[in-house]
Amino acid sequence: MTPVSSSAPHRPAEASAQEGQLTFPSTFLWGSATAAYQIEGAAAEDGRTPSIWDTFSHTPGKTYQGDTGDVATDHYHRFREDVALMAELGLKAYRFSISWPRVQPTGRGPAVERGLDFYRALVDELLAAGIEPVATLYHWDLPQDLEDLGGWTVRETAERFGEYAALAARALGDKVKFWTTLNEPWCSAFLGYGSGVHAPGRTDPADALRAAHHLNLAHGRAVAALRAELPADAKVSVTLNLHQVRALTGSEADLDAARRIDAVGNRVFTGPILEGGYPADLRADTAHLVDWDTLVQPGDEAVIGAPIDVLGINYYSPTLVSAPAEGEELAPGEAAKNDAHGASDHSPWPGSEQVVFHLPPGELTAMNWAIDPSGLYDLITDVSRRHPGLPLMITENGAAFEDTVNAEGEVLDPRRIDYVHRHLAAVHRAIADGADVRGYFLWSLLDNFEWSYGYSRRFGAVYVDYATQLRIPKASARWYARTVRSNSIPQVDSPS
Repeated sequence: MTPVSSSAPHRPAEASAQEGQLTFPSTFLWGSATAAYQIEGAAAEDGRTPSIWDTFSHTPGKTYQGDTGDVATDHYHRFREDVALMAELGLKAYRFSISWPRVQPTGRGPAVERGLDFYRALVDELLAAGIEPVATLYHWDLPQDLEDLGGWTVRETAERFGEYAALAARALGDKVKFWTTLNEPWCSAFLGYGSGVHAPGRTDPADALRAAHHLNLAHGRAVAALRAELPADAKVSVTLNLHQVRALTGSEADLDAARRIDAVGNRVFTGPILEGGYPADLRADTAHLVDWDTLVQPGDEAVIGAPIDVLGINYYSPTLVSAPAEGEELAPGEAAKNDAHGASDHSPWPGSEQVVFHLPPGELTAMNWAIDPSGLYDLITDVSRRHPGLPLMITENGAAFEDTVNAEGEVLDPRRIDYVHRHLAAVHRAIADGADVRGYFLWSLLDNFEWSYGYSRRFGAVYVDYATQLRIPKASARWYARTVRSNSIPQVDSPS
């Protein structure tokens, strides 16, 4: 398999007019993705201690019907069955996350070998099946011990993360070539410490900004640790859930609202990671909340800006915003009620609590998210324009719908097939227009614990009966398998 790297030749996508197919570059990496707390279960086995999500999900009222990830889809015990499913579907790559409290239970000190052994066995099983392992170091499961010491609001957590990254790289770096430091640090910082709808459930806008900086610093520390431990050909990335922000109208006020959300939703990470520092407008918008000159210590932005090989992009739906009506003042939770990130009386947008979010027009998923593939095309092309020469990967894209098993034991999900089909066509269009997109990871391989929504939302290509743990590949899984094997999708009328 050709590795994903900034030096690999970029071949434009080609469309076969005779077959009516949209064909992807021959090196395109097709995969699916999961996260440790959402699928592994075995929450207290082999030395694992609670993460912030264990604590949060066991707190009454925080998740749907009190659902937890204690068992989830029992991947910890069924990973061989799940890898066999991946092989049956012809996946070329599998993006998984490593559970920090399974590997380093207190977030400090030596690794627990029993925890590492699980990931060693998983990686060996993947490689034996011809599937490239893609490891994410952090998908939101901070060890509770570190949260008790301040969590991401304190600088020390970033230092500990660098040490953890080194432990993981030493254990798996001889077999895992693709590494991601953080998954969606925006959610960790602003949903975890701002709106409180994610673990650890705090609601302080200043803490959210502090957490964002320390997550950025953790990324930089991890990049340095990975570079020191991994072979020279290993690829290092970060995955961001960049918001494709659109102004409701072309008015100056609405355009400024979009600028504000772009700053605190996107450039708070892309600025220091890719552009040398935090943007001045973000600092100005939030100066009443934090002293940036004290928070960002000399040398921090240089550490954060260490070069990466690939940028991962997660996309589900665009973001539509406006300024409030003249003279109107809304409660923060009311202004942000349509921001697609869960209901709260507290805004996850520090410094921009009065920006009003609107539900974009069109068909919705079960998450109440608008289906709009043009947002993915626009996001890819915008990132490519802003950061030329940086390879991109679509590390999450998918949709939740109301899936049921019919009398024949099948799960027919034509809406998911249509969603993925149209979004892949948008990716193809972006590649044809010059974007360097190296792969696509469907979210998710399995139905799983969907954070505060518990088990009430199903994103999986594979249906899971949670009572029996029976796996049933949905119609979309079979469709995706054909797509992977042919490296192409049928032509569609409107790829955007």
